[in-house]
Amino acid sequence: MKIIRLIPFASLLVLIGCGGSDEPTTSDAGQDTEENTESYTVEHSLGVAEFEEPPEKVVTLFQGANDTAAALGYEPVGIVESWLEPPVYEYLREDLGESTVVGDEIQPNLEEIAALEPDVIIATQSRHEEIYEQLSGIAPTVVVDELNDFKMTLDVMGETLAVEDEAEALLSRWDERIDHFKSEMEQVEEESMTRSVINFRSDSLRLFVGGFPGSVLEDAGFTMPENQQEAYDAGEAFIELTNTESIPELNSDQFFIYLQSNQDGDELDESWDLWTEHPLWEELDAVENDQVEMVDEVTWSMGAGYIAANHMLDDLYDMYGIEKE
Repeated sequence: MKIIRLIPFASLLVLIGCGGSDEPTTSDAGQDTEENTESYTVEHSLGVAEFEEPPEKVVTLFQGANDTAAALGYEPVGIVESWLEPPVYEYLREDLGESTVVGDEIQPNLEEIAALEPDVIIATQSRHEEIYEQLSGIAPTVVVDELNDFKMTLDVMGETLAVEDEAEALLSRWDERIDHFKSEMEQVEEESMTRSVINFRSDSLRLFVGGFPGSVLEDAGFTMPENQQEAYDAGEAFIELTNTESIPELNSDQFFIYLQSNQDGDELDESWDLWTEHPLWEELDAVENDQVEMVDEVTWSMGAGYIAANHMLDDLYDMYGIEKE
């Protein structure tokens, strides 16, 4: 059986950045997979996975791993269903449209996974620690520590699939894009900007201080206001606001806002009006300076992989009128 290999969005970025020709070529990762027949082990947070040869049939059990598989040019035999836009996020459908859905992240279907006879399962500790032994009984299982750390996921999957060179190339391309964006931003803004990532919900606001969007924005040169930094240092993923009197806690130079789309639309509209029509909202720096951007919930929150990170960066280029490299 041959590995199903693609030339996805992220790989195209590398080809463009390296001055690749217009003619289709066999990826280095694909060559490595075909030629590398030596056995190897991968250490991870819950143990060690052993491989006689690079895996061909891959199952990915969290959204960031779905995304990362596509970034590396793989179409897994099994993936978990997307939280929104089921069964697969629209931005990944071209790459993962033939993959079998094996449940969701919280409750993957072990029988369906076993029926696929995978060579490797990519899991994450926060979701799958309790079923790790069962997963390992099906196939070697590699567990990623951090659910939303797209760089860690890319690094671990590169090692697991024996395509370290391609994973490193993708990360190098990311660093190049980030360096270019930050350099161009210096021409737009004299000082680094503080940011707030705000999730409007029907009954509250969530002010995200870490996680996937936070890591991308940190790379891009944005900083957190003091109250958000304190919450982040204390290990909090977000600050939950339930009272409009707490609106000043949102204050920063730039707002990135998305709505919780899986909630009732009328209730979301009421929540939006409740917060944004309050007098305190108008006093916030980002609002006063017209620095409020609505962003895509999927790529800014749910995707949590290399391709989603590049979509976020594309959005930042567009928001600030910077020509992409």
